[in-house]
Amino acid sequence: MTFKRARSEEQRAIRRRAILDTAAAMLDEMPVAEVSLNELSRHVGLAKSNVLRYFESREAILLELLDDFLGSWLDALAEELAKGVDAHAAPEVRARQLAEVLSRSLAERKVLCDLFGAQGGVLERNVSVEVVKRHKRASIARLATMSELVGHHVPEIGDSTPQFCLLALAAGGALGAYVPPPPSVLAAYAEEPELSALHMELPDALRITVTSLLLGVLPRG
Repeated sequence: MTFKRARSEEQRAIRRRAILDTAAAMLDEMPVAEVSLNELSRHVGLAKSNVLRYFESREAILLELLDDFLGSWLDALAEELAKGVDAHAAPEVRARQLAEVLSRSLAERKVLCDLFGAQGGVLERNVSVEVVKRHKRASIARLATMSELVGHHVPEIGDSTPQFCLLALAAGGALGAYVPPPPSVLAAYAEEPELSALHMELPDALRITVTSLLLGVLPRG
C-alpha cells in the first residue's frame, strides 16, 4: 500500500484510520511488545517519519487503539449482560451472573487485556501531556459507560461501582500478561508437570477475581 501526501483534513483522517487499522491487524498476530514503529511503518506503507506526522509515537497509536477496543467491547458487553443477568434474581445471584458474563467477555478479548497490561508501565511513558490528557478524558467517559452498565444490573453496589469497574479492567490487564505462557514456561511445565499447578486459564482467573471483587463491594444484609 502506498499513499500520496494527505492535504485535506479528510485525507488526514483517512490516513490516521489506516494507521490505526494496520496496528490493530498486527495486534491480532503479535503481542503489544512486538509492535514496533518500524514494523508498523512497513505494514502501512509509509516511512516512519510520515507515520509520526499523524501520531507522535508508537505508544500514542496504541493508546488510541485501547480506547477503540474498549468502546467496542462495552457495546458488546451491554448485549451480553442483558441476556446473561436475570433482573428478577436476588442481588448476590445477579452479582455472580454479572461477574460470569463480564469475565468471560473480557477474557475473549486478549488484545484488550494486553493493552491494559501495557497501559501504565509502557504506553503512557512516551507520550506528551496533551496525549495523556486526551486519553484520560476518553478513559473517564468509557468508565462512566461501564459503571452505568454494571449499576443497571447490580444497583446495590452504589458508589462503589466505578472502583469495581476500574479494578476489573486492571485485573484483565494483569492476568492477561500470563496468557499464553512463554515457551520457556511451557517447557518447564512439560518437564515437571507439578509446576503447572501455578498456571490458570484466563477465563477462570478472571471469573474468580471479578466475582470476588463484586461480592466484596456488595452490601450485606
